[in-house]
Amino acid sequence: MDLITLGIVETHSLLKKGEIKPIDIVEALLSHIEQSELNTYISVFKEEARKKAMQLKNKDMDLLAGIPITVKDNICVKGAPTTCGSKILANFIPPYNATVIDRLEKKEAVFIGKTNMDEFAMGSSTEYSLFGATFNPYNPDYVPGGSSGGSATAVANNEAICALGSDTGGSIRQPASFCGVVGLKPTYGRVSRYGLVAFASSLDQIGTLTKNVGDSAILLEAIAGFDDKDSTSRKKPVPSYFNNLNPDIRGVKFGIPEEYFGKGLDSDVRSQIQGALKVFEKLGATTKSISLPHTPYAIPTYYIIATAEASSNLARYDGVRYGHRTTSEEQKAKSDLLDMYEETRGEGFGNEVARRIMLGTFGLQSGYYDEYYLKANRVRDLIRLDFENAFKEVNVIITPASPFPPFKRGEKIEDPLQMYLADVYTVSINLAGLPAISVPCGFIDNLPIGMQIIGKHFEEQQILNAAYAYELATKM
Repeated sequence: MDLITLGIVETHSLLKKGEIKPIDIVEALLSHIEQSELNTYISVFKEEARKKAMQLKNKDMDLLAGIPITVKDNICVKGAPTTCGSKILANFIPPYNATVIDRLEKKEAVFIGKTNMDEFAMGSSTEYSLFGATFNPYNPDYVPGGSSGGSATAVANNEAICALGSDTGGSIRQPASFCGVVGLKPTYGRVSRYGLVAFASSLDQIGTLTKNVGDSAILLEAIAGFDDKDSTSRKKPVPSYFNNLNPDIRGVKFGIPEEYFGKGLDSDVRSQIQGALKVFEKLGATTKSISLPHTPYAIPTYYIIATAEASSNLARYDGVRYGHRTTSEEQKAKSDLLDMYEETRGEGFGNEVARRIMLGTFGLQSGYYDEYYLKANRVRDLIRLDFENAFKEVNVIITPASPFPPFKRGEKIEDPLQMYLADVYTVSINLAGLPAISVPCGFIDNLPIGMQIIGKHFEEQQILNAAYAYELATKM
């Protein structure tokens, strides 16, 4: 039996029966990680994971007890480096845990390491990292998606049982699609953002990457819930997502937005999604064409809002309190604080992060605020209203997770606009604060693609059930 290929439920069953011990699965994973050439991890918690696994007993174990979980490197783990893939935080070690980490520690999960990511979660390919690019587990000549490409690769390449990522504009769902795993972005406010290093605070959301839908339900249930440390956290009861999984979708209405299936969508991707829709219809669901008329404005709206918030959030990295500080001889000869700020930030931020900071700063300037940022927030309200109107007619919405299959490394890195368009089917969901899940639905040239299922606010159970029904119906 190859332990590293198992999911949460199968691993838990073996642990509970006493057929394996937590240290067995930890050692198997650590050995596999050491042999991997995909550049999945920024740091691996070898000794810490071994120590934790050795302390665990097999009796009366929670579903997540002894389960090795990996964490995207923008989520704080006390005493472990949290770099965000950036030089400016290369030596930062947080003195506290993110809330999601505290909740998983209570479940006695074992943290195996921190995964690679686009710097400060800004990218769609995991090529913008201080630590180099991560490679697609199906073909290393291709990207794994981003910015949670390290977490998606870890799960797909059996370097972790499951993983946490963050999603600001598709950064869980798009790499899940490119790596053939299940990626869930919960409703904004469903999971605490305390301890998540901020990119765009009104858009960021911690979510899950897993090998199957059931594991997504288990992991979401463990990390969801109100947190008084996060002012955007919502006081909503947390259902038993896993126990409530139901593949019976007879009578469920699936909305198919016409704007997501027009120009720009790869024909092979379209065919795979249409095939998935036929599976749902065979299971008793109905489909209905709908319109989300403000979809064409989603990309410019998202990049105005996201870069403005990034400009504000990243202003704290100045070399004074923590993180990188310039050590250039030229700066040492000066006593000007502003020069130190400028050199520190110039050295510490990569080109893509610097580009977005400049874009955001421009949009927030006096004279441009009303023209760009304020107007973008008005359009955001219209995008949210589009979904509200659509959900009066349907229960869930089906779209591609990406307009194209995984692309080659280096193919889009010199063209930021083309890279931004990779998020065209995912950013609207963050703008509206909705939950969405990407599930594998086929292959194109031996590379996986995903289908996105979107739900109403706080109705994660509905999209999990739809994804579960599809997974069971197509399982070989």
